[in-house]
Amino acid sequence: MKIVIVAGARPNFMKIAPLIRKIKEERLKNKDGKGLSYKLVHTGQHYDYEMSQAFFDDLEIPKPDYFLEAGSGSHSEQTARIMISFEKVCEREMPDIVIVVGDVNSTLACSIVAKKLLIKVAHVEAGLRSFDLTMPEEINRMVTDAIADYFFVTEQSAVNNLRKEGKPEKHIYFVGHVMIDNLLFQLKKLEAVDPAGFEHQTLKQKLDQYVFLTLHRPSNVDNHGTLACIVSALNEIAENIPIVFPVHPRTAKMLKRYDCSLSDKIYQLPPLGFQESLYFWKDASLVMTDSGGLQEETTALGVPCLTLRENTERPITCEIGTNRLVGNDSRSILEEFGKVMNGGWKKGNIPPKWDGRAAERIVHVLANRRDD
Repeated sequence: MKIVIVAGARPNFMKIAPLIRKIKEERLKNKDGKGLSYKLVHTGQHYDYEMSQAFFDDLEIPKPDYFLEAGSGSHSEQTARIMISFEKVCEREMPDIVIVVGDVNSTLACSIVAKKLLIKVAHVEAGLRSFDLTMPEEINRMVTDAIADYFFVTEQSAVNNLRKEGKPEKHIYFVGHVMIDNLLFQLKKLEAVDPAGFEHQTLKQKLDQYVFLTLHRPSNVDNHGTLACIVSALNEIAENIPIVFPVHPRTAKMLKRYDCSLSDKIYQLPPLGFQESLYFWKDASLVMTDSGGLQEETTALGVPCLTLRENTERPITCEIGTNRLVGNDSRSILEEFGKVMNGGWKKGNIPPKWDGRAAERIVHVLANRRDD
């Protein structure tokens, strides 16, 4: 069976890496050559980060077979470029299944192309909903799930959402989370790494306690008033505990545009690779983020997390995990920060099937699938 796997942004590659490893393992078991085979497509949606060979070596995956060079532009421009280029890939490869992950524009674009060519679509991280249509990612999730054939789900709320939307029960698979597969894989690798190789290792050594921060969503950084409010809270927090802040290129641009000054106790770093980022946040007293992935990863490792958003498509992280939504109001941020520092934070539990075996379950479904 021939599969095309699509990734458009750096977090997508972290999610597909466990799948590729398991597909290779499954293929080795099938000496007759009738197992799964794959081609990897990088749409080039996120061009800010240089994806060097070291990046792919860290994930233990080969460089992509196709690079579509989608680049920047409006959502429509980017989606259109991906669709035009991906159609040529599909016509050349004629896969049995296209696997898309997450909720980026590449996920939507490649799903539409595949379905119009009568190719089956498997959506990894299906069924997640924020119920906020001002988020482009929510539209991408909803449209992808409207046409997908196989739904690989990370948490029970996603199963419930898909059932309410009328998706066939037999095509909904609660498999766990490939992002956690990668996290546990990388955590084990990190144990064998000499941290002296990390560029910012000396910073961690000199800090007793610290907060780890990521911030990049347009709803937080593109509005002057909102960004200023968040910065005010961060500067106050930094008076109590230093903050380690790898700054996203978009955020750096907006901080400069709006002349928002950060405290010198907020250590501004360039974007970090996955392992160096993990090296920092796994030992943080608190993670503050507006990212989806970090909400889940902190829950998996039991690290307190404040999510600077009004909603989340990952409710399990709040219901049983270590995450709490605080919005972007400085008063709310400071109030919840105080609870963490005073020991008033829930311990949290690891969600069901977040055990590092999600990719194994997905590959088993695909290898044994029966069309009907």
